Amino acid sequence: MAEQDRLGGWFGGNKADKVQEKVQQSVPKTSGAEQDRFGGWFGGDKADRVKDAIPQDFRHSSGAEQDRYGRAFGGDKLDQISSRFPQGSGAEQDRYEHWFGGHKLPTRADIERRLPKTSGAEQDRYEHWFGGDKLPSRADLEKRLPHTSGAEQDRYGRWFGGDKAPSAEKLNKSLPAGSGAEQDRYGSHFKPEHPILGRIGGTTSTLGLIQHAILPSFGLHGGLSLIAYGLGRYTDTVEAKDWLWPSGQVANAWWSAIGAPVVYEGLSLPQAWDALSYNQKLLLAGVTAWGVRLFYRVSSRTLRRGKDDPRYQTTARKQPDFWNKAFFTMFLPEALIQTLISLPFTLPFRAPIASALASPFPEALAISRSVAIFLFGAGYALEVLADSQLEAHSRKGKDELNSEGVWSIVRHPNYLGDALCHLSFPLLLFGAGQMHPLTLLGPVANYVFLRYIGGDRENEENQEKRYAKGSPTKYKQLQQYKQTKNSFWPSLDEVGNKWLWTIAAVGAGGVVLERSLAQLL
Repeated sequence: MAEQDRLGGWFGGNKADKVQEKVQQSVPKTSGAEQDRFGGWFGGDKADRVKDAIPQDFRHSSGAEQDRYGRAFGGDKLDQISSRFPQGSGAEQDRYEHWFGGHKLPTRADIERRLPKTSGAEQDRYEHWFGGDKLPSRADLEKRLPHTSGAEQDRYGRWFGGDKAPSAEKLNKSLPAGSGAEQDRYGSHFKPEHPILGRIGGTTSTLGLIQHAILPSFGLHGGLSLIAYGLGRYTDTVEAKDWLWPSGQVANAWWSAIGAPVVYEGLSLPQAWDALSYNQKLLLAGVTAWGVRLFYRVSSRTLRRGKDDPRYQTTARKQPDFWNKAFFTMFLPEALIQTLISLPFTLPFRAPIASALASPFPEALAISRSVAIFLFGAGYALEVLADSQLEAHSRKGKDELNSEGVWSIVRHPNYLGDALCHLSFPLLLFGAGQMHPLTLLGPVANYVFLRYIGGDRENEENQEKRYAKGSPTKYKQLQQYKQTKNSFWPSLDEVGNKWLWTIAAVGAGGVVLERSLAQLL
């Protein structure tokens, strides 16, 4: 314990305590610094006031020079200056941003709000700086970009027409799925979504033509023969196959020229017709005229007679199994013959390229076409006159054989006219540069059938049997007729026959008419 405390009471009572309190009040209760220890000795309470004032003026901050002496050289002005200093990071834009315009410049938060929060690509970083939200966003651009392959037509197709440009899937469907040949690779580009039919292929081999032209033709005639057989058996009329003879061949010609392109190539009827050349249209018109006339002749004769043709009233017809064998012995063989006869007006349509390549003279020959028109005109006139004159003679009811008119040229002028018509078809193709050698089988098969199977030979055998039993006068006239007139081809004695020259004049008139028509078309 200090001495003044232990002995104070002995030398002055309570006075020592009072002195002690005063001394304690006078002693500064601060640090031991020099200004704190002696401040009160040189000014009483002034030191305390100075002490109290000094802490108020000095900044309670770091010991930096500007903090320790700031207020000593300007009072509160230093605080005003410190308030202007940026309170942000030490970056240059944060330290000096408020020195040049107060709060007018955008803050960091404002700038961050304006910056695009996308990829670092240039179009994403600056798109909102130049027009706000007017520029398309990344999502908008991605919607417009095609989501297909990287091919050029897929990457840029929709940029130049929206969704109008065909997609990769549609293009793949349009591309041909055939061989790498030029006609296969580019064929579908010129007729999209429609495959190139095999009928116009470039095959010239016999096996290829049989597969693509002859067998389909036989299938058509075989199917029609089956229908005719069913109708004939139901009506007990063998002559049903005669109805099919002209109609089946005309149907095959029109199917080959128009029906197949419409069904298999997707063409319309006008397009299929316009695709035919002039010579093909002329050929189709000739076949149609021939078939319509013959069909009318056969059907009208059957309806007028009311019963089956006498040629088919044979002993075999009375057999109980006749109709079971008739399809294979009568109907189907004629379907094969019709297939061969129809080659001149089906092969040029089913295999036009093969026909053109195999033609002896690719260039058209006007003289050949004129000869073809002459033969068709003469043959058609011979058939029409023969039918009309025979019909007129039958209406007279005379019990005598008709040997007048065109029947004075040959014994079977209708068959001769039919042969001339069919001979004109290959000649017409020859003039057009489309005669395949196989087309010559048509007139040859027709001639063989008319002469030796179902034409004049069958007809005369039937006439002799009927006339010998029921008309002796006609039988005698038939024998004389056979001695004076040829059956099929006219003899040299017929040079002076006016009906022969009449037929020739009709053929020449047909040539003039066709040339005039060709110039108009």
